Amino acid sequence: MTSHDCVARVRRYLRTKKVGHTGTLDPDVTGVLPICLGQATRIVEYLQDLPKTYEVTLRLGTATTTEDASGDVVKCEPVDPDTITEERVQAVFRQFEGEIEQVPPMYSAVKVNGKRLYQLARQGVVVERQARTVSIYDLHLYEISCSPNVEISFRCRCSKGTYIRTLCVDIGEALGYPAHMARLIRSGSGPFTLDDAISLERLEELSQSPEGVAAALIPPAEALAFLPRYDVGEERKAAVLNGLETALFNAGVSEGKLIRLFAGEQFLGIHRVCQGPKGYYAKPEKVFQVEV
Repeated sequence: MTSHDCVARVRRYLRTKKVGHTGTLDPDVTGVLPICLGQATRIVEYLQDLPKTYEVTLRLGTATTTEDASGDVVKCEPVDPDTITEERVQAVFRQFEGEIEQVPPMYSAVKVNGKRLYQLARQGVVVERQARTVSIYDLHLYEISCSPNVEISFRCRCSKGTYIRTLCVDIGEALGYPAHMARLIRSGSGPFTLDDAISLERLEELSQSPEGVAAALIPPAEALAFLPRYDVGEERKAAVLNGLETALFNAGVSEGKLIRLFAGEQFLGIHRVCQGPKGYYAKPEKVFQVEV
């Protein structure tokens, strides 16, 4: 199942057309896929830019066409398990933490000259790809297993656009062996974790009643809780909802940052903190005129 397939199911279960996801998962990958409905599709851009967390299993000794377990094996080498010590793996992990350069794999949705790379790869065409800068915030080793294959299990917290398949291949190369990603679960996407997630089967059950659907939904203001909150008086609510700027007093947030604006418990929208001759003010980016 693809992320697009998930969106199609949600659209069908909830009988609504306005549905969007916040970050593609490869078909073989399971885990957290935040999906936005209705007006909440307007916050997709803010959610999809947040860090992702993955539970990864890397297998040493074989390389594949797709860099994961679904591809054809293109290289095979015996692995001496005595060379894959915890100390050595930890040292290699340290090399990959921080900002790194990644070349997108051929089997990916990146476009080159108007064509998806995976379309070219299926035709046997290999093209030059530009390296991209991504951030690896943390690599945490769980275990090294040696039976029947030498596998390294770890957690990776990284920026949007990181290819975990490619990371596995590069870590394997640093350890001196061909490698591929054997398994992958996305355990976190921005503020959401597996504990917050519900299965599509459960969503189908809940969709049988309005109360069930409501229980499955997270309000946009709550989904955006990683942004600071600022409250304005009721007298400014109409102006804010009409898209006007509003003064900020003791905002406590630096210029250029995004904030959530409220009047009482009503979420008014996402605003950017600006500074003018009269001080700080909130400039609207997304206004929510209907309570969501």
